[in-house]
Amino acid sequence: MRVWRDWALVATVALIAVLEASLRTDLALPLLAAIIMVGAAATLLWRRTRPLLMLVIAFGAVALASLLPGNLLLYTTVFVLLLPYALFRWGNGRDLVVGCGILLANLAVSVLRGSGLGDLLGEVAVIVPVVMLGVAVRYRAHARMRELDRARLLEREMLARDLHDTVAHHVSAIAVRAQAGLATAATTAEAATDALRVIELEASKTLAEMRAMVRVLRRGEAPELAPGRALVDIQQLASIEQAGPRVVVRMTGDTGHVPPTVAAALYRLSQESITNARRHARNASVIDVVVDSDGEGVRLRVTNDGEVVPAATPGYGITGMVERALLLGGTCEAGRAPGGGWVVSAVLPRGGWTL
Repeated sequence: MRVWRDWALVATVALIAVLEASLRTDLALPLLAAIIMVGAAATLLWRRTRPLLMLVIAFGAVALASLLPGNLLLYTTVFVLLLPYALFRWGNGRDLVVGCGILLANLAVSVLRGSGLGDLLGEVAVIVPVVMLGVAVRYRAHARMRELDRARLLEREMLARDLHDTVAHHVSAIAVRAQAGLATAATTAEAATDALRVIELEASKTLAEMRAMVRVLRRGEAPELAPGRALVDIQQLASIEQAGPRVVVRMTGDTGHVPPTVAAALYRLSQESITNARRHARNASVIDVVVDSDGEGVRLRVTNDGEVVPAATPGYGITGMVERALLLGGTCEAGRAPGGGWVVSAVLPRGGWTL
């Protein structure tokens, strides 16, 4: 995938090549030298998707410029160092093996052309750091992806726990009502009928939750029969005495009939957002939590007035919040607030599931 920075890079290299060819007086064919360099610079556009092919084309263009009669090599050819980096950053295993062969062959050609030991060592000293940088960035990117996958997996497991607790609570209610119905059936038929109605209602809720349950269970932990967090528990986050900004919680709309799994997810999102604000928002004085519910869904907005600390990549907490919202068929976004500070916005449907 090409972005505007790729086009800007190619345009910069091409412009420098044209300027160099027009200003240098030692070039036999300056126009041809500029054309070769501009054509080779175009390989930068595909360095991520086809790194090996672009390396071959660029090195071939440089070799052509060096073999043609006259002096056609420009100092701008230094840009080809981006292609070995790209190869070891984005290339697959086969590309890496072939690319190593090409780089070694390039060094062998230099030896056959009579390059001195100093020139050869200079080429090695330039190529090796570029290759090592590509390998290091590749390893770091893969490590980052593994951590993100781990964060998503942990969030799925937490969601499975909430779902499991909700289902266990409904099942325990069914068992209690069934036992009560059996005990009273012999003497009071109406009591048994009422018990059956409750069992039917609880069973319907349980079936709905079971359809949404992910295929992840607790790792050797006993199930909890108590219900999970509800929307009303979000208000308790404002009463927690901790150092740092105070927390203000406001709840509007119909918040009394939100499914347990959605309520538990909103509680987790609020808790994580508040924790992130306390840790990372500099000089924040207040954290504002707003929960608004209507017939279609529930909206959560957590804002703080602190100074945003710049980060190169989103944290794993934000990744987990986005994953949880997606699993429940909703959305979650985090970023700078228009008036300053940081805002986390989430929208969850009342009954929509994508699991």
